[in-house]
Amino acid sequence: MGATMKDIARETGLGLATISSYLNGGNVREKNRIKIEEAIEKLHFEVNEVARGLKTNRTKTIGIILPELNNIFFSEIITAAEDLLRSHGYATMICDCRSDVKREEEAAEFLLHRRVDGLIMMPTGAEKKVFDRFRKSGRPVVLIDRRMENGDCDCVLVDNEGAAQNAVKRLMKKGHKKIGMITGPDNVYTARERQRGYELAIQESSRARSAQQSDLKGKTDTKLLADGNYTIAGGAKAMRKLYEDNPDMTAVFISNYEMTVGAMMEINDLGIKVPEQLSVIGFDNMDFARAVVPRLTIVTQPTEEIGRAAANLLLSHLEDKDETSDKTSDKTSDKIETTETIWLKTGFVEGESVADIS
Repeated sequence: MGATMKDIARETGLGLATISSYLNGGNVREKNRIKIEEAIEKLHFEVNEVARGLKTNRTKTIGIILPELNNIFFSEIITAAEDLLRSHGYATMICDCRSDVKREEEAAEFLLHRRVDGLIMMPTGAEKKVFDRFRKSGRPVVLIDRRMENGDCDCVLVDNEGAAQNAVKRLMKKGHKKIGMITGPDNVYTARERQRGYELAIQESSRARSAQQSDLKGKTDTKLLADGNYTIAGGAKAMRKLYEDNPDMTAVFISNYEMTVGAMMEINDLGIKVPEQLSVIGFDNMDFARAVVPRLTIVTQPTEEIGRAAANLLLSHLEDKDETSDKTSDKTSDKIETTETIWLKTGFVEGESVADIS
């Protein structure tokens, strides 16, 4: 015969009301939750998740939509988010849309029908309709690494503009004036922010401090910009174009990890010596930066912190929803009115890929 709630009560010393509240998706104190879960595991108690979900209108499942599951940046973020969600009793359902807007829409629809309690996503496209139905149904949505215009939901972002600006300024302090940049797709928020940071640094060095952001494009030498499409192949192609179009270029800033890998492969194929002939600052992945000879100077992003911040934002909304439903048990929780944006700082790891030519 299987274990019962009374067995869990005897094992934990807790009341049946507390155990029932936990099993039905209610709020219990953290120390009590741990006791109950340890007892459930020890006694092999089987929780009927389907019945609990029908009763509480909660599935204890969080949907996650990623542009690329095999991207190390995304996978590190999701690992951190999943660990935190799991510690609070939530499972995750992960969808890889392969940077395809239609797949992204299908994934969102799939997760909605699966009745997930909330959504964490890194939007591929610029259409907020992908997550609008989640918002309208009262389910919280947290965006990572992207901001959508008129998108009424929480965001966890890093200061991409500042990161790029600081990277280019570091090159300038070493005496570099002809600095190229490998950019990302124009329809991706992070790519636009990083290019804006590059342009601001170039503008500042030209003493055009009062120019508005909308005027920046006309003040940048477009020959020093090449789109790498956030891919390894694109990074390699962009690096060759920059090298061929700018034989006097002394430094390059590469604005994402995949493009950094591709650009470094192309630099090797072209026989360019780093940093003697070309100084390089890349983006993300400490392991790759250390494996390259010479060691690469890179901008780093706090992937674990991003993942935990996204999970905590989602959990806070779910807990608020629980409290609201407890107080107004005869009404469905209203949709979330307030949103929050969390800004995190990037880091910088000095390697040996930048020469001082001043």
